[in-house]
Amino acid sequence: MSTDIQDFIVKTTSTEWSPLEEEGIDCTGINWMPLRWEENRPVTFLLKLDPGASYPYHNHPAGEEILVLEGSCELADIIFNKGDYLYTPPNFKHSVKSKNGCTLFLMVPEEVEIL
Repeated sequence: MSTDIQDFIVKTTSTEWSPLEEEGIDCTGINWMPLRWEENRPVTFLLKLDPGASYPYHNHPAGEEILVLEGSCELADIIFNKGDYLYTPPNFKHSVKSKNGCTLFLMVPEEVEIL
């Protein structure tokens, strides 16, 4: 493993966002930026939802952590605004949508299951 700190820095202000693409899922209006990879999958990433974008109902087998960096979103019929943090325990199920757009920081230790 590298001991050079430069190998672990992501300059988010100069890194391009990529459209989120997941087989069989409509990810229109959702972009992402991976921050940390573990076992060939991103576990920490930024997610940007354009106004009106949504991600379908899904399960988090190992839970997740969300911090709203900009805008607002709705999960489980609750509105989360800039600065709000949510920890979901393992097997927490929800969808997410954003009426006006948002940017989220997510930590997802295990792949989600679309329901």
